[in-house]
Amino acid sequence: MNDAYLLLKSLHLLGVVLFLGNVILTLWWKLMANRTRQPAVIAFAQRQVTLTDYLFTFGGAGLVLVSGVANVWLSDGGLLQARWIGWGSALFLVSGLLWLCVLIPIQIRQARRARQFTDGGEIPEAYWRDERIWVVVGVIATLLVLANLYWMVFKPA
Repeated sequence: MNDAYLLLKSLHLLGVVLFLGNVILTLWWKLMANRTRQPAVIAFAQRQVTLTDYLFTFGGAGLVLVSGVANVWLSDGGLLQARWIGWGSALFLVSGLLWLCVLIPIQIRQARRARQFTDGGEIPEAYWRDERIWVVVGVIATLLVLANLYWMVFKPA
């Protein structure tokens, strides 16, 4: 194995840790903040969730994508013939589409609403409705990424 491959693989793993770690912890922090039913706590958590998604989820996903594509390119495209690359890429893509099309727009709406109740105002029902959708779709998107780990680690033929 050459040094470029190992460097890219290390960056790929770092991206996975940042991406998956933040995705799982985001769900945890939002659920725990919401359990308090305290507007200031929920508003603070919502701002942090949105910020950490931009930094760690997008940053980690970017590292995964760029380092993965670079390693395929280093292999002269030979890895594109591997079924595990296809399944892993498809799962990553579907999860990413769920984030871009459903989860991020909900988080932006929730962050805007949270600014209105930061100082103790009432939390509107629309926030809770979005939260239920966010949790269900977020769990699905996370399960897709976890399934991706199977394809990336075991590389079934």
